[in-house]
Amino acid sequence: MDSHNYSEKIAQWLEHPIYQNAFIHRSYLNEVNENLASNERLEFLGDSILALIVSNYLYNLRPKDAEGDLTSLRSYIVKTNSLAMAAEELGLGKHLKMSNGEELSGGRENPQLLANTYEAVLGAVYLDLGILEATKFVEATLLPLFESEIREGPPKDGKSKLQEVTQNMTKMSPKYKIISTKGPDHAKEFKVGVYLGEKLIGEGEGFSKHLAEEAAANLALLTLNKSSVDEER
Repeated sequence: MDSHNYSEKIAQWLEHPIYQNAFIHRSYLNEVNENLASNERLEFLGDSILALIVSNYLYNLRPKDAEGDLTSLRSYIVKTNSLAMAAEELGLGKHLKMSNGEELSGGRENPQLLANTYEAVLGAVYLDLGILEATKFVEATLLPLFESEIREGPPKDGKSKLQEVTQNMTKMSPKYKIISTKGPDHAKEFKVGVYLGEKLIGEGEGFSKHLAEEAAANLALLTLNKSSVDEER
């Protein structure tokens, strides 16, 4: 069963309370006089189930990988942007219940909210149908997005590349600092700068500190590469 089939299945699941709960963002509770709970408990459960499913999948598929390699690959797959991509493929955003303010600020397209919803839906699948169906869900909706990475291993992330480049160029390691934050606690956006000594060499933004650091590192790599080319000319 692929993502399209699951999109149709989710519409059917929504007839049941446990799946309805998976789509309730906490901001929605401030605008209704109903005895409802947010999807945060299901998200918590789904996060753990997801780590188990992906870990088991990689453990069996890549028997020669060391622990560190498996951890890196799992981290590359199980991250906010990845889960948001899977959630978009499933059309989860259109089912979300949120406050008017959250919706007006783009909540249905917010990667963090979409990723959290994916985990909450997975938690609901596990409680309703068990670990085997939860595994089928992940294998149909998330893992196909990373077929080449699962086969060949993840590419080096920007922070690792920048560390190598700066060590070779200057024998110095880059340092990351939060420049500013904005937005509510549940959807906070970070702006991070990466410095070489006292010099700012890149800035990045993201809905987590890690994503912002990665964006800053990638921009710094582009800047350093351009400087090297200019010097060669």
